Amino acid sequence: MKKIITSILITTTVLTMNAQNSKDNVLLKDWAGNYGGVPAFNQYKVSDLKPALEFAMQEKLDEVNAIANNTKPATFLNTIAALEKTGKKLNNVYAVYGIYSSNMNSPEFEPIEAEMEPKLAEISDKINQNTKLFKRIQAVYNSKDKAKLTKEQQRLVKVVYDNFVYAGAKLDAATKAKVSLLNQELAGLFTKFSQNLLSEENNQYVEITSDADLAGLTPELKSAAAASATEHKLSSLGAVANTRSSVEPFLTYSSNRELREKVWRMFVNRGDNGNAQDNNALITQILTLRAQRSKLMGFASHAHWKLSNTMAKDPANAMKLMMDIWKPAVAQVKVEVADMQKIVDAEGGTFKIQPWDYRYYAEKVRKDKYDLDQNQVKQYLQLDKLREGMFWVAGELFDLKFVKVTDVPVYQEDVTVYHVINKTNGKNVGLWYFDPYARKGKRSGAWMNEYRTQEKFNGEVPTIVSNNANFIKAAPGEPVLISWDDASTLFHEFGHALHGLCSNVNYPTLAGTNVARDYVEFPSQILENWLSTPEVLKNYALHYKTNQPMPQALLDKIEKASHFNAGFNTVELISSALIDMKLHMEGTKTINPDAFETTILAELNMPSEIVMRHRTPQFGHIFSGDGYSAGYYSYLWADVICTDAYEAFTEAKGPYDKEVAKRLLKFVFSSGNTTDQGDAFRTFRGRDAKVDALMRSKGFPMVK
Repeated sequence: MKKIITSILITTTVLTMNAQNSKDNVLLKDWAGNYGGVPAFNQYKVSDLKPALEFAMQEKLDEVNAIANNTKPATFLNTIAALEKTGKKLNNVYAVYGIYSSNMNSPEFEPIEAEMEPKLAEISDKINQNTKLFKRIQAVYNSKDKAKLTKEQQRLVKVVYDNFVYAGAKLDAATKAKVSLLNQELAGLFTKFSQNLLSEENNQYVEITSDADLAGLTPELKSAAAASATEHKLSSLGAVANTRSSVEPFLTYSSNRELREKVWRMFVNRGDNGNAQDNNALITQILTLRAQRSKLMGFASHAHWKLSNTMAKDPANAMKLMMDIWKPAVAQVKVEVADMQKIVDAEGGTFKIQPWDYRYYAEKVRKDKYDLDQNQVKQYLQLDKLREGMFWVAGELFDLKFVKVTDVPVYQEDVTVYHVINKTNGKNVGLWYFDPYARKGKRSGAWMNEYRTQEKFNGEVPTIVSNNANFIKAAPGEPVLISWDDASTLFHEFGHALHGLCSNVNYPTLAGTNVARDYVEFPSQILENWLSTPEVLKNYALHYKTNQPMPQALLDKIEKASHFNAGFNTVELISSALIDMKLHMEGTKTINPDAFETTILAELNMPSEIVMRHRTPQFGHIFSGDGYSAGYYSYLWADVICTDAYEAFTEAKGPYDKEVAKRLLKFVFSSGNTTDQGDAFRTFRGRDAKVDALMRSKGFPMVK
């Protein structure tokens, strides 16, 4: 997930703009219209972004300085609550800026992003390192009057205080200045890394020039390849774009082994081609600067600093979990590969399974072992129907209703908007934007954005969120059919959106997804479970031609194969998480990314038939920003929590048990960061999470 962060940590350098210019810049106008106001996407221009950011950043800095320079004694109201009210204009501008970065990137936008990211980092430090401001925050934190505050207010004081300390508020002036320079330099490198990766994804492809190149592909994939060729202005039969949504289906179904290898190499070498977009030197710089910063912060490594405010607390705890699951996952891969190799040998093949063979032969094993054809399943997985299924699940669990609206401007013609209301009382909950299709200028993958964060202390402010994906758009009048994995991802990202929409707290800093990094994936991952419930599959998994529900025999096969390929999926993810953590535990050593990756994977006995889900030169989670750096383990950590939490439903009356759903809403989806996340889970579950549920869900032996 990528979340547009709108918090007290964002703002900018001292810049001026005359009143006339600010008045004319539509980006600086308050969001107007229904639903608590909405972005005026039909009026924005790329050229407005820089001056709007500069004005809004200066405005926030002025607001914060006014709080810092207040001569009255610091109180919750004039310091902590006052900070919650700052930067509203910047929040709005930054949300739009983030959409241009992720969804509508262009040559016109790139230099703006390259210039503004270091300035955003600089202004963030101006706030976090403001000595007067921190003294006021510290005074409230240490005040005896804090006991008179509500529990939520006490939590807000602690979170704000901890955030400032984490960002270096206690450092001396000279060290603060060094940290700020490092942050600005890192911001520029993150932007360059992202732009390099986007360039390779946008501009690289493998051309399909003959019928032999189309062998094994479904009609939908052939159509998508043809559309890709048109987009790249090719006259050939088709093209495979350099994005996951194009590459993985091709690797699954193409019977042309030579072409599979070519496509696979294109994809896994993104950012690693020795050209102008090569990311290796950038990674070395990023790792060096992060290590220097963590040392200035007083930590042994970047990993130790990053995990200091997470549930794991320390890299050792995250490493133990990963290694406990790594060993049985690798053992399972050996079983999976043996099954595939039998098919290769039976077909007269003279080769050993390679990474570009894994998905293709795994699909053959699925058909052979479980009589389950993913192409058959896909005929029932229509994107539009599954979206309606998600809405139904949200209604059953959280009493939400989604109503499509057309009176809201959108930034691209394929984006749709839904008004979210409470089914029982009709209350306005917020808006959900859906941007489902791949296109040039849009980063690959799937993610959730938050345009506006829920709050109540300064009037009822409803949430605005979006889900973004990269499905291949179908021909006019044809449904978009997606894979089971893509359907799971759809539900996953919708879980993030629901986490934002269900938020019911007073203060935006504590709202929605503003929780510990290794907890934020819990609400999203648990929602994946509802895709496979009979209620969803029977009512929303409808055949695209007959409109008939998925037959019971097929449902039974899906259930029987639920553990299939668990070794591959787990090794693919944990290998990335282990490399991430080990890279960021190295301290100030100079690292060659490719060499480091090769060495560590060899030490881990990484199966040769698999590569990391995100190889280092294309690992946007950890090198496009600090968010998931030394934090990719969060998906596994959250998986332990969510599999245990889902068993609370199965131990009761099932996935739609009303009492368990109420607890999930109250203590997880609606509570944000108003309480410690460990306490929140224990209140919901009655105990700490156990790894046993995760091992059961994957069909692995229990960890002793």
